[in-house]
Amino acid sequence: MGKTGWSNVLAMNDLHKICVFCGSSEGNDSGIIETASHLGSVFVEENITLVYGAAKIGIMGIIAQSMLDQKGSVIGIIPQFLKKKEVVHLGLTELITTENMHDRKLKMQELSDGFITLPGGLGTLEELFEILTWLQLGLHSKPIGLLNTNGFFDPLLESLETMVRKGFLKMENYELLLVEKDIHLLLRKMREFKAPQIPKWLSPERT
Repeated sequence: MGKTGWSNVLAMNDLHKICVFCGSSEGNDSGIIETASHLGSVFVEENITLVYGAAKIGIMGIIAQSMLDQKGSVIGIIPQFLKKKEVVHLGLTELITTENMHDRKLKMQELSDGFITLPGGLGTLEELFEILTWLQLGLHSKPIGLLNTNGFFDPLLESLETMVRKGFLKMENYELLLVEKDIHLLLRKMREFKAPQIPKWLSPERT
């Protein structure tokens, strides 16, 4: 293999642990449920550890159980106060308890090599946009994927495109979000992702 080939290999992102943001409800689209189960199978096949919100209900629980049934590795992270309100999966490879929601998201970011968002509600979108904003601000350099099953996120993407047209979102920041309908294609994009340089206005002042 020539030098160029080796450099391309070295430039690929290692995705040993991926954090998945998704709903604590199953919704009413069987295709989304099937995609969640399939995602778990793909993670097991590729020896990827799942990092997620620790619930055994909804889309969250489907992915986790799919992996556990196939001897995959699953790390759940949950704040203490939600343990009393959510149905926590007690059969995980590892369960981490944090003091609050902010610490939960920090721990997810620290442990993960990348992030994938599946369909969900307000909490799912909040997690997606916070981690995407952190990437925009240069607080991390990890790839962020959106698995757009059955066009679920089409209206959201249209809204983001409107933000670009109206001058509220730069195209280069919009393009930080990697979008695919197929999990294998999405993982390929994530492995090939290169984080942008921190904008000059965010760089520390030189003395």
